[in-house]
Amino acid sequence: MTTPLTPVEVAFALLREGRMGDAENLMTRELQAVTDKHGHGSPEWASAQCDLGNVLLNADQCDRAIECYRRAVSATPRDHESRKDQLTYRLNLGLALRTAGRLDEAETELRRGVQERLAFYGREHAGYAFGLEPLADLLRQRGDVAGARQVVEEAVANLWRNGHERVASALALRAAIVHAGGIREPLFVGLHQLPDEVVEQVGRVVTQMLDHDDPASKPLLASLVTALEERLGIDHQATLNALSALANLGRDVGDQAGRVDAIERVLASYDRQGRQEEALMAALGLAMAQDEAGDAEALRTYASAHARAERIGRPELRSQVLRNWGLALKEAGQVGPAEQRLTEAVSQARRGTDHDTVGRSCIALGLFLQHEARLSEARTVLEEGLTVMDPLHPDAIIGRSHLGAVLDGRTCGCGDMAGTIADAFREFVITRLPADLLDRLDVAIVDGDFKIDVGLRREPTESELERLNDVFQTAHAEFRRRLSEPRYAG
Repeated sequence: MTTPLTPVEVAFALLREGRMGDAENLMTRELQAVTDKHGHGSPEWASAQCDLGNVLLNADQCDRAIECYRRAVSATPRDHESRKDQLTYRLNLGLALRTAGRLDEAETELRRGVQERLAFYGREHAGYAFGLEPLADLLRQRGDVAGARQVVEEAVANLWRNGHERVASALALRAAIVHAGGIREPLFVGLHQLPDEVVEQVGRVVTQMLDHDDPASKPLLASLVTALEERLGIDHQATLNALSALANLGRDVGDQAGRVDAIERVLASYDRQGRQEEALMAALGLAMAQDEAGDAEALRTYASAHARAERIGRPELRSQVLRNWGLALKEAGQVGPAEQRLTEAVSQARRGTDHDTVGRSCIALGLFLQHEARLSEARTVLEEGLTVMDPLHPDAIIGRSHLGAVLDGRTCGCGDMAGTIADAFREFVITRLPADLLDRLDVAIVDGDFKIDVGLRREPTESELERLNDVFQTAHAEFRRRLSEPRYAG
């Protein structure tokens, strides 16, 4: 028998689908149900507050998550288990404060949590080390490398003695702290004594903690790649994942040569292993990297990637390669071949079953046709793409904006992008509030942020007012990202 998902598991599934508002609504209802059943301040209420905080934090609503964690911590423990849970709530509070940039408050909460864990578990228990690790990471962020090193060494020693798998994250953090200290000593120690799965986890944690705006992250990641190659081998997935992270870092810090080299190493490994689909995606990534580096070899790499896609035979993959290839040809001034590839990308996408692939290929072709002054054709294909895509998908917003320009008879420009995003914001809010509550909702984008003007038809209840505020915060979190996402040239 399949075990039903808990509300918080369903909420996180909704988050993965991009349905932040629905996830929040679910957890808000669950909190109310728990409060009605067990009472305000009960251990069950505190647990529901923490669950809601976790959902809000993952929906980029950090300040609201912090308040949920504060409420959870405020509940009086009734037994051993609820006291143990309170330690988790305080840890979450400290981490959320750090995410919000409130570092003084974060350090206060994390240090208090360490002392509470020491009293609860004792110095030798792994539960004590669970509080040391985030404190060390915060000290690293604040530039107190010596303090961070002292704390992380205690965490590593504790977890190593306990044989706890979480030693992986502590070792990863230790490597980052040693690297930050500029001391010439090995960054990754003891990997030969650890099981493969723990070593793999070290790699995952390092790649997750990287600062992609800091070129100094590259030596740390390069050291990880070397350590994984020596311990697990050049074709191990953990090594390839680290190389992929190195390629992404190269893109972010402007190291195009390093990016290309890392992707070529990944591609060679997938070819050695006969992993055709993975090799195809690596080849596509290589072509994009070469293109962004201004390397004429990119078009030949796209041709090679297309040959790979044809051998695999999946129309969605062929469409993706053709779309990117067509866009690259357009940028290279090869208009005829570009149209051929983009048209074929739509044809291949229609043969498949993925709506987003159809939508993205149609929008790419529609933009091309618009710029070629073929507005009637552009309108048809843009409208087709928009009918099959989630309206909040970045490409759908771009397509809707370009469609507006097409309807205005313009062959250049993307229309009113800001207005398109503002309209989507407005629709998002209106569909989540009582139909009789709003008289008007004006949304504009001013200086890169949303300016909201609300008129109410009637006085809201206290719960409706709280709901109104929550919906607007959710919308801000959802759509702020849209303002900064890459857009087509247009």
